[in-house]
Amino acid sequence: MSIDHYENFPVASILLPARLRPAVEAIYRFARSADDLADEGDADAAQRLAALTDYEQALRRIEDGQPAHSSLFERLGTVVKDYALPLQPLRDLLSAFKQDVVVKRYPNFTELLDYCRRSANPVGALMLHLYGAATPDNLRDSDAICSALQLINFWQDVAVDWQKARIYIPQDDMANFLLREDDLALNRATGEFCDTLHFEVERARAMLQSGAPLALRLPGRVGWELRLVVQGGLRILEKIEEVDYDVFAHRPTLGKSDWLRMLWRAIWMTPA
Repeated sequence: MSIDHYENFPVASILLPARLRPAVEAIYRFARSADDLADEGDADAAQRLAALTDYEQALRRIEDGQPAHSSLFERLGTVVKDYALPLQPLRDLLSAFKQDVVVKRYPNFTELLDYCRRSANPVGALMLHLYGAATPDNLRDSDAICSALQLINFWQDVAVDWQKARIYIPQDDMANFLLREDDLALNRATGEFCDTLHFEVERARAMLQSGAPLALRLPGRVGWELRLVVQGGLRILEKIEEVDYDVFAHRPTLGKSDWLRMLWRAIWMTPA
């Protein structure tokens, strides 16, 4: 599920076609470094936003055909040109990273999904463009998979995000299940928390399964890679359930036995 600490990016996977690895790595380094600007180090909010604005200006230079000011954007500009990649997904990523600097709560699922649309969906869209498979149906299913993976990452990392003063569980869902922020501060899985996370897990699973047919439509190694990505997301959800939703005491991660299980399930995946 994760490469380094950018959870949804299949960088240099053994299943990724070798010809695409330099392009994927260039996009990854852009996304990883921008995410770090938003989330790592000791900079204050104004400094983080200013640094991300500099990245937006660098994308504008690529669009205008002007020389890059760094090797990172020089490589990215070459990839954008060689593969005729749209710049909007890259801009969407920066928009999401800026939002992470200033937004710590989400009032409802619609607004959380809008964040996922910009923080996760661009990854799938860019990969489809690299594969030459960015059809409307493929993009729709990719969006479902990427948003679901982002949600799954939120649900396995509730405790981690709480330490950063962030809550991704929609506020109206918390209210519906009588879950309060004071309950999260206890750092344990109360009944209200378990009920809430059960609801979020089921919603993420349904979303991931709705996009899963894309993994069967894409040919060759690309399709196999996506099958494993889908199975990895589903397995994380199972592991959340196996610890009775207590992600405070047990952060679900994938081990060797999980990868063997995922491979078996990927082999036997069906449209259903």
